[in-house]
Amino acid sequence: MGSAGLIEIKRRIKSVESTRKITNAMGLVATSKLRKTRKELLTNQKFVEETEKIIGKLASIISGDDSNIYFKPSKSKSKLYILISSDTGLCGSYNNTVVSYLDSLVKDEKENVKIITVGSKGLSYVKRIDLDSIAEYVDISDIPTLKEVKVVFEEALKMYKDGEVSEINVTYLDFVSPVKQEPKAEKLLPIEKVTNISEEFLIEPSNEEVFENAINIYLKGKLRNILLSAKCSEQSSRMTAMDGATQNANDILDNLNLKFNRIRQQIITQEISEIVGGAEAQK
Repeated sequence: MGSAGLIEIKRRIKSVESTRKITNAMGLVATSKLRKTRKELLTNQKFVEETEKIIGKLASIISGDDSNIYFKPSKSKSKLYILISSDTGLCGSYNNTVVSYLDSLVKDEKENVKIITVGSKGLSYVKRIDLDSIAEYVDISDIPTLKEVKVVFEEALKMYKDGEVSEINVTYLDFVSPVKQEPKAEKLLPIEKVTNISEEFLIEPSNEEVFENAINIYLKGKLRNILLSAKCSEQSSRMTAMDGATQNANDILDNLNLKFNRIRQQIITQEISEIVGGAEAQK
């Protein structure tokens, strides 16, 4: 391999360097987004925890009402799963992990499962496990807004109240730490009954009206918390994937540079040998 080989290696080196710049930049962007989303997750988590205490007290008051839809679901055999996936790729095994977990949960009852996908990538993954999505929500912000959460929640709640499904579950990749994310399924409805009434309250205008408004606020906050956790997991997965891709690019560049130097050394050695041979021939 001569000078033509050197030209080809130079082209490959330039191509890999361009790829490395992109993957490195995407890794930095993912790191920045993770920091912002994680901060919002911690703030929203405090809101959910405080709201949960209020819901617990209200639930203890009216949980004896067997007709309340929030405690007693319809007799429908169908269950709703809201699948949280990503809108963009290059995030490693993020989508495959959460969909595989969903498949393990519903593999014996797929005929009774309804799916709502959040994130454009989830739709193609769901089809791979022989499930159909009844609704899709895409282009969710890196920090999901209450307006975005409300659209998804109200669609799911309508199906629940209309008796189309007896459960609302959310499947997502829970953010534990930047290096650890776990697939998880969270049940939103129905909620468990609370029977240990420890305090008495005077509630206006009525127990049921206040409870319904409060539970909707709580569930929206909880769903937003899940979306924020999923977004953190997505950015963490993308950050890890891009760091790995950048390191692979560095390894390829090291090998190409080594190969380039060896070929160049061979060419130089050959040229010196030819010069020496020509000089000897003239003696």
